[in-house]
Amino acid sequence: MYEDRTFETILQEMLNSVPGNVDKREGSIVYNALAPAAEKLAEAYAEMARNNRLSHAQTSSGDELRKRGADFGVDPQSASKAIRKGLFYNAQNSLIDVPLGGRYSAGGLNYIVKERISLGEFRLECETAGAAGNVPTGTLLPMDYVDGLASAQLTDVIVPGEDDESDDAYKTRFFAQVRTPPTSGNRAAYRKWALSVAGVGDAYVQPRWNGPNTVKVFILGTDMLPASAGVVQAVKDYIDPNTGLGEGMGEGEAPAGAVTTAVAAPAVAVNITATVVLNGSRTLAQVTADFEASLTAHLAEIAKNAFSVTGGDRSVKYARIGTLLLDTPGVSDYNAASLLVNGGTANVMVSPGSVAVKGTVTLSE
Repeated sequence: MYEDRTFETILQEMLNSVPGNVDKREGSIVYNALAPAAEKLAEAYAEMARNNRLSHAQTSSGDELRKRGADFGVDPQSASKAIRKGLFYNAQNSLIDVPLGGRYSAGGLNYIVKERISLGEFRLECETAGAAGNVPTGTLLPMDYVDGLASAQLTDVIVPGEDDESDDAYKTRFFAQVRTPPTSGNRAAYRKWALSVAGVGDAYVQPRWNGPNTVKVFILGTDMLPASAGVVQAVKDYIDPNTGLGEGMGEGEAPAGAVTTAVAAPAVAVNITATVVLNGSRTLAQVTADFEASLTAHLAEIAKNAFSVTGGDRSVKYARIGTLLLDTPGVSDYNAASLLVNGGTANVMVSPGSVAVKGTVTLSE
C-alpha cells in the first residue's frame, strides 16, 4: 500500500517544495535539514504497511494472526506430547508388565508409562511436547530399577506429538470458522470439531453415509496423509464418544442422536514408472529422491485443496506428473511413452474423503 513512500521519494518531494534559488544539493543546509525528517517518515510508512498486513488474516502472522482469530473464538493449539508404544521383556525375552508411572529414556528424551495395552505392551507419553517425541525408536533405558526387566523397546507412534500450531495450520482453522460458520451440527461444525483435535491436518465430512443421523469423518494427519489410529480415535472420542450407553448420546460435540464414525482417509497409491534422460549433474538415485520429494509435496497440496472449505479438484493429473519430472534437477528429458501413472496414461481419480499418496517410483535411464 505504501511501497512508493521511500526515503528517496519523500525527500525529493520535500526538496521540490523548496524555492529553486536555494541550494538543495546533497550536503547543503536545506538537504541536511530535510533528510532526517524524510527518513523518519519513510520508517513510519513502512510501519503503517506492516500494521496493515497484520490486520488482515490472509497476510498476518504470529501473535497478531492469533489475536485476529481470537475475535472469532479460534484459539491456537499448543504443542502436544507424543504417545508411543513400549514393549518390555524379561531375561527369557518374554513380555512382562511394568509399573505405571515408570520413566524411560530414548534418543535423549524421556517417556512415562501411562497405560497398559496388553501383557508387556504399554502406552508411553513423551515428557517433552512436540514432534521430537515421534522420532526415537529402539532401546528404552529405565531411569530407575525395575524388577525382572531385561530390555525394553520403543516402537509405534500411537498419537503423534505436534509442535506449536503453524501459521498455515491456524489459518486453515480460522478460515473454516469464518467462511463456513459451524452451526447446529452442520458439515462445517464436524470439520471444525475434527480440526480442534491435535494431530489432525484436515477432515472431510460425509453426512447420511449409513442412513439418517449418521456422519462419517475422514481424517488426515498434519502431514496430509491418512491419520494414525490414535488420532482417529481421539477425533471419535471428541465428537461422539462411545460411552457405556452407546454412541450418539450427545456426550461429545455432536448433537444427541447423531452417530459419528471417524476413519483415516483411505489412501490411493500413485505409482510411477518412467525412463529419464539425465544431464549428468546428478545420479539416478539423487534424481529419484528429489522427484519423490516433489511428488509428495504435490500430492499434499492436492489433499489440502480437496479437503478445504470450497473443496478443490482431487484428481492427480497425468500431465502434471510429467511436468514434475521435467522440473527435477538433473533431468533433461524423459521418454513420453515410458511415463506410466498407475500403469496407464490417464489421470488418477480420487473419491471424496480419500487422499492420493506416493506409491512406488521407478525411474530408469
